[in-house]
Amino acid sequence: MGPQPPQQPPRQPISGIDYIIAVGSGKGGVGKTTVAVNLALALQALGQKVGLLDADVYGPNVPTMLGINAQPEGGPGNTILPVEAHGLKVMSMGFLSPGDKPLIWRGPMLHSVVQQFLRSVVWGDLDYLIIDLPPGTGDVQLSLLQTTPLTGGVVVTTPSEVSLEDARKAVGMFQQLRAEVLGIVENMSGSVFGSGGGKRTAEQMGVSFLGELGLNAEIRIGGDTGRPVAIFGESHTQAAPFFTLARTVAQRAAEVSDRKGPTVVVTD
Repeated sequence: MGPQPPQQPPRQPISGIDYIIAVGSGKGGVGKTTVAVNLALALQALGQKVGLLDADVYGPNVPTMLGINAQPEGGPGNTILPVEAHGLKVMSMGFLSPGDKPLIWRGPMLHSVVQQFLRSVVWGDLDYLIIDLPPGTGDVQLSLLQTTPLTGGVVVTTPSEVSLEDARKAVGMFQQLRAEVLGIVENMSGSVFGSGGGKRTAEQMGVSFLGELGLNAEIRIGGDTGRPVAIFGESHTQAAPFFTLARTVAQRAAEVSDRKGPTVVVTD
């Protein structure tokens, strides 16, 4: 027999949260946070209770995209109360390092704060917790995937070959750590980067293709001004694709959970 794979630490459930979805990418600059924010807002607008955890330690842009100026407050028993914005419960690394000050931490410190955000924040009862991962395949991603009972991951890419190459690495990271891949999203489709690469890559890797999102100045402006397009509702032209994505992701999450079967939580 060959060597056995190393034992992974148990992925302890987080009470009250039905689906935990990580949004990742192989490289920066593909619009991963824009997708995560508008996906969370679309799910919330469709009647779901949603939390958004910004775990992008080196580029925590969620507060800017949601127009958040408040700071989280302490709760009972050393807990943290999330900030609310547009109906979402939000926690972000940006609250620890606001403005342009860089966050320079080593791996163990990052692991500790990410776990605190997951398990010490008073998320309450949520249908979905969306986690915006840092780009790439580093310490924070490994820590989260090894310790969090993810429903699955969403990989964001542009149609460019460089982005697709890195997207394949992100898919491989999820698979290597035995986390489900809900699928690939092609962002900035039909732009100077071309189109169709995301779907082709999904087919090559045997994962679902979740859809295409176009490149539009209104989407960028919404993120820059704290008013993401999804807050304007499904009838808004630029918001509609995010609602389509939200329904597709919700369907994939339900399929994956049904396949895994019920989770039994043993308490003292």
